[in-house]
Amino acid sequence: MGSVRWAFRCGSWTPTRSDWLFAARCVQREEEERIRQFVFAKDAKSAMAGRLLLRKLVCERMGVPWSEIRLERSPRGKPYLAAPLELRPDSGPEAPAWSFNVSHQGEYAVLAAQQGVQVGVDVMKTTMPGSSSVPEFFRIMTRQFTAYEWSVIQSGGSEQQQLAAFYRHWALKESFIKALGTGLTFDLQRLEFHVSSEPLARERAQRRTMMHLDGEEDADWAFEESLLDPAHQVSVALGPASSSPPPLPPPLPPPPPACFTLLSFGDLIASASPLTEEDPACWDGFRGKADAPLRHRDTHTHNTHTQAHDTHTHDT
Repeated sequence: MGSVRWAFRCGSWTPTRSDWLFAARCVQREEEERIRQFVFAKDAKSAMAGRLLLRKLVCERMGVPWSEIRLERSPRGKPYLAAPLELRPDSGPEAPAWSFNVSHQGEYAVLAAQQGVQVGVDVMKTTMPGSSSVPEFFRIMTRQFTAYEWSVIQSGGSEQQQLAAFYRHWALKESFIKALGTGLTFDLQRLEFHVSSEPLARERAQRRTMMHLDGEEDADWAFEESLLDPAHQVSVALGPASSSPPPLPPPLPPPPPACFTLLSFGDLIASASPLTEEDPACWDGFRGKADAPLRHRDTHTHNTHTQAHDTHTHDT
């Protein structure tokens, strides 16, 4: 089965005029217009990277010419391929369907995709709360985790270790919610993660964390965890495809967990082709944006239950 894990470091991307105008021509017009509406360049870059990651996947791995790709969003904001409905002949009628998801937070935009399963992905940056102490921040977020999860989170020796554990659990929950595509309708207290004691690493992904749903271990779901760098961790949720019955004979074991491949801007646009005419105002608008708020607080921008699901700030 096909499997893709890509990351793009938006935070260190300083697009030139030609880069930005070309990128804007290579996404659907309504998406480019949506990207223009972001107040800060940081968010505009993340959203642009997310759309390019999606189109690169559909073009290169699903075999759809760039100009024929039509991406839309579910009512809950999850992206899906609306057109074309038929893929290239060599995909075969029996080829498992692709599921894909994107996320952006901190310095990165990420994409995870796989055939034959439901996929959700979430990236989190470990950062100190911007306007409150760590204990106060945890108090505000009490209802998002179970008593057992809080015992694990708060068992870390330092506040930095506790925050890393907090964001690890948050990324796990978000990846599951995003795989389901249910958004705010899902009660996070129904989920309880029993994380592996093995530290997360950049050079390898692990699949040892178990999820309990409504008090029962759910072996149908697997979770891949890894680091993009010491400050950013990412979780990929892999679950049974909801639209098809279990195949017979039983499916093969999933491939080993894969680390994310870091892409350059050249990689992002390697297969791209323009969909619209160049509009110089697109660059003028982008150039006039401040990069981020003067006191940018990732925690308070992205990590409350409501805002983490907001597709305008976190996912594309």
